[in-house]
Amino acid sequence: MTTDTMTIRQMCDAYDVTPRTLRFYEAKELLFPIRHGQKRLFTRRDSARLKLILRGKRFGFSLEEIRQLLDLYHMGDQQQTQIARTYEIARSRLSEMEIQRDELTQSIDELRNQLKWGEKMIASMKITRNAAE
Repeated sequence: MTTDTMTIRQMCDAYDVTPRTLRFYEAKELLFPIRHGQKRLFTRRDSARLKLILRGKRFGFSLEEIRQLLDLYHMGDQQQTQIARTYEIARSRLSEMEIQRDELTQSIDELRNQLKWGEKMIASMKITRNAAE
């Protein structure tokens, strides 16, 4: 094995993923390890692609979006198409995330208000119960 390749175990350790995850990404044609019988050797290219896959997943990109973006790398236009398309998808995803954040903030505020109401009700019940005793 050369220093330019990594075993499945090394990839798992380096990127905190499971062998199943790597096999899944291979099946989805996102990674292309060198196969020697049952053994897989991942190249620097695979390593770079995995970094991008994991970043894309963290940002909420679908695997299909990630695959399409990775495929644009070889367009021969110095990645202009890939960068432009990544930018479009990222802007859209950011907008979706901001909407989700705003909805979550609203839900948190509503729940806080309900908890304050609940605290008042519990305190009121304790006072009523203590007065009856």
